[in-house]
Amino acid sequence: MNGKFELATLGVRAGQTRTSFHEHSEPLFLTSSFVFDDARQAAARFTGGEEGFVYSRFSNPTVSMFQDRLAALEGAEACVATASGMSAILALSMALLKAGDHVVCSNAVFGATVQLYSGILARFGVETSFVPATDLAAWQRAVRPSTRLFFLETPSNPLTEVSDIAAIAAIARRAGAPLVVDNCFCTPALQRPLELGADLVVHSATKYLDGQGRVLGGAILGSRKLVMDGVYGFLRTAGPSLSPFNAWVILKGLETLELRMLAQSANALELASWLEAHPGVLRVHYPGLPSHPQHELAMRQQRAGGAVLSFEVKGGRTAAWRLIDATRLISITANLGDVKTTITHPASTTHGRISAEARAAAGIGEGLVRVAVGLETQEDLRADLGRGLG
Repeated sequence: MNGKFELATLGVRAGQTRTSFHEHSEPLFLTSSFVFDDARQAAARFTGGEEGFVYSRFSNPTVSMFQDRLAALEGAEACVATASGMSAILALSMALLKAGDHVVCSNAVFGATVQLYSGILARFGVETSFVPATDLAAWQRAVRPSTRLFFLETPSNPLTEVSDIAAIAAIARRAGAPLVVDNCFCTPALQRPLELGADLVVHSATKYLDGQGRVLGGAILGSRKLVMDGVYGFLRTAGPSLSPFNAWVILKGLETLELRMLAQSANALELASWLEAHPGVLRVHYPGLPSHPQHELAMRQQRAGGAVLSFEVKGGRTAAWRLIDATRLISITANLGDVKTTITHPASTTHGRISAEARAAAGIGEGLVRVAVGLETQEDLRADLGRGLG
């Protein structure tokens, strides 16, 4: 695409490459390998001396279209797609880190991310310091001479804490370490971390990029140097690849990304306001509410509050489970990003495998419930939650 286009247009048009059949919809290339004209071309493709597709573990036309479209939406020079969001985080970590390196990571990240850095990568000699997501002084204090990566998720899962991307990027820059921002909750429809100073953006494309809970996928975006000279080599060798079918499904999901994110954010704000006024709710965590501690920051670096909220009920796990079990419409599942509203108890699901101490440090109590708001009508959502709230 030539010229400058708005986000909605990029979501529909960017990255498309038509074949000689001149198809209107993006084609799906279900093939493991590609045929060469001759031995010379095969050798040139394998060494990178000639551009072209070689093997779908690391090069496929459908996957390339997804990568190019998402890169256009994020304002990135390059993108590599992976099999899932966690494989994206693993790939960038394996590509950029080595034994003896140190990571500064928010303590308010997805439970599997905590496990990856504190458990799996620690076995290979990578040490991680977890710091409060919104405490800039703590980010600065955690820096060591061996610090090689900063990792941040904003808004956080599940408390929707909002971190100052530009301020943390400045700390990371002084430390000589790239800042990675997990943009899963906002997507480029609501937030573009690279414009705020981040060096890399990571996605679980399983969530809002697909938008309908159909397939798994992930992505890493940033400069060509970090993505193609760094992460791509690990992907090509180790193979945590996105399948062409999944890439095609998510590619179609990107066409409606902006519409869905704005509509679901508006739905979430309305539901959060209702919950905040409900006598059965102790506290609501949602960046779009003026009561949120980082509301002003969120409104500066995001277009809207997003579609995820959490709230605390009296009575701990017993009350939270009773509320969840009383729902009849909302789906009880730990996944999010769907047009169908979902509900879960983070302390026993998404963050159930991390220690009680880590949960306490992250503010995840037994009475906390997370709701990822979809596109159902407000009246139906209120009735479903109201049944368990009393």
